[in-house]
Amino acid sequence: MHDNVVTVIGGGLAGCEAAWQCAEQGVPVRLYEMRPVRPTPAHTTDRLAEIVCSNSFKSDEVNTAPHLLKEELRRARSLLIAVAEATRVPAGAALAIDRERFAAEVTARIAAHPRITVIREEVTRIPPDGVTIIATGPLTSDALAAEIQNLAGAEQLYFYDAIAPVVDAETINYEVVFRAARYGKGGDDYLNCPLNKEQYEAFVDALLAAECVAPKAFEADKAQYFEACLPIDVAVRRGRDTLRFGPMKPVGLCDPRTGREPYAAVQLRQENLMADSYSLVGFQNSVKWGAQKALLRMIPGLEQAEFLKFGQVHRNTYVNGPKLLTPTLQVKHEPRLFFAGQISGVEGYVESLATGLVAGRWAAALVQGKPLLPVPRASAIGSLLNYVAHCENNDYQPVNITFALLPPLAEPEARAYRRRPERRARQIALALAAFGEWLMAMEAGKSSSLAGEAA
Repeated sequence: MHDNVVTVIGGGLAGCEAAWQCAEQGVPVRLYEMRPVRPTPAHTTDRLAEIVCSNSFKSDEVNTAPHLLKEELRRARSLLIAVAEATRVPAGAALAIDRERFAAEVTARIAAHPRITVIREEVTRIPPDGVTIIATGPLTSDALAAEIQNLAGAEQLYFYDAIAPVVDAETINYEVVFRAARYGKGGDDYLNCPLNKEQYEAFVDALLAAECVAPKAFEADKAQYFEACLPIDVAVRRGRDTLRFGPMKPVGLCDPRTGREPYAAVQLRQENLMADSYSLVGFQNSVKWGAQKALLRMIPGLEQAEFLKFGQVHRNTYVNGPKLLTPTLQVKHEPRLFFAGQISGVEGYVESLATGLVAGRWAAALVQGKPLLPVPRASAIGSLLNYVAHCENNDYQPVNITFALLPPLAEPEARAYRRRPERRARQIALALAAFGEWLMAMEAGKSSSLAGEAA
């Protein structure tokens, strides 16, 4: 056992994965989580890795970028991906989880690890020494955010993240909704609320007139929204048909009662294995709760719905990665400090825990005096980190994994793989090969196994 201890601040997805990976490499970890001592505006429990927005880890369909990222994590023995798969619920081609079972299992696994000590208290200052991973996520406390702002030497960046409503399954009108997944992918895992043109126009009118929660005065001038998580009350102001090409897109959905696609549709995704609640897919919003209830009950099938959770918007904080971080997620002028998760400048559950995984391994390597090998650019994780460290866009925003982040095929392969499915399959093969080589190099000379040391 090593004398040096790695400090991980934040018990969300990235923090838990980082702590686990670091401990699995033989390095003891102190994992700080401020809940329940200090609550947040979005969390409702004291469990680690609590999911507060969607319960979807996105597509797990082969030959997609999200699947590639998950496959890299599987090969790296990610704890949270393994738990996600063990607690999954039906969601077509997506990997969706029972959020309560997921958080409970992650909490139990972390608490049981002999090299992880969970400390329930708020960290208000960055530790002055020692290897530390900051994985405090989008709801970093004000005190620590001020510390990070001082560390960065520049103004923090903010955008607003949003939570979608959740409805009680027993209050859905099943004579109106129909089961189907878009284009038949995944069978009938989603419930669909069909709207005709008149119903859609009435919903848009009501949404445009609805009273919304205003951002706090000191945040109003920084209200940037992440495009992939745009509140519907913001999206609809871009045009009356915006929602029909976004979360209310009917394409690929056939109403069995009519044999046709509806004019618009709201999809409901199962929240847990008991199927006693459903979330409204893509329906994050900042409408005040009283008005929101009336608005959502305009959706066919939800006329008498009872909502277990209403949509809401909260501040999300992240650092300017290209100015502050190296490709190994270390602070440029303070390499003992790592950032991981959404605060590092990635968006999405899987992207966040991916940064936690590599940060945990790099932190362990730093403590053990081993080289910190950057993840190859050809891989999905390497492409994410390349964006974080080298993005040249002046309007730096968090990013999800897409094929656009991966390097394009070089000649002559670019000519050999002209069709997109073949080209993507080749990119995936190259990515997995490159990631496998990195994984082998990082694990060379690894310390003894958990079982051996525990014995």
